Amino acid sequence: MMTMKYIATTRSWLKNIVIGYNICPFAKREFDRGSIRFEVETQTEIESCLLNLIAECECLDSDETIETTLLIYANAFGDFDEYLDFLELAQALLDAQNYEGVYQLASFHPQYCFDGSNDDDPANYTNRSPYPMLHLLRESSLERALANYPNPETIPENNIHLTRRLGLQKMQASLTACYSHD
Repeated sequence: MMTMKYIATTRSWLKNIVIGYNICPFAKREFDRGSIRFEVETQTEIESCLLNLIAECECLDSDETIETTLLIYANAFGDFDEYLDFLELAQALLDAQNYEGVYQLASFHPQYCFDGSNDDDPANYTNRSPYPMLHLLRESSLERALANYPNPETIPENNIHLTRRLGLQKMQASLTACYSHD
């Protein structure tokens, strides 16, 4: 099945980059526990993608064994600016549906570029992924994890230093390697 390709590539990215480089110090536990839901969205219409985002929230509402969801956009939002527009709509929808404070969105995209950053800054790879995706996190779990982690405010800065030390070529090669599903 075609969606399995997207999940396999995303799992490889999660395992080899996010966990492998410790970009998110909380991901390994959930990956090992199997509590990450990988959902592939094949629709391209914004309305359908937004409806499926709410469906994922409802899935999390009804299943406490799912800690977090990676909603992978297989065919939509290839353009980063288009993705950012969608992200803004997605956040507004979560707020309108009373999910503010319940779920938090984290954003990942193959062309991710932090505001004010150059496209070739290796630090962008902290949020670059094989496909456009939204990460739905439970706010309560995030708060617990951060409360038990020494100096969580240093995580982004540490990631910037790490990716810049590894360099652009290494980060590009690491992301490219995810497509081979190692």
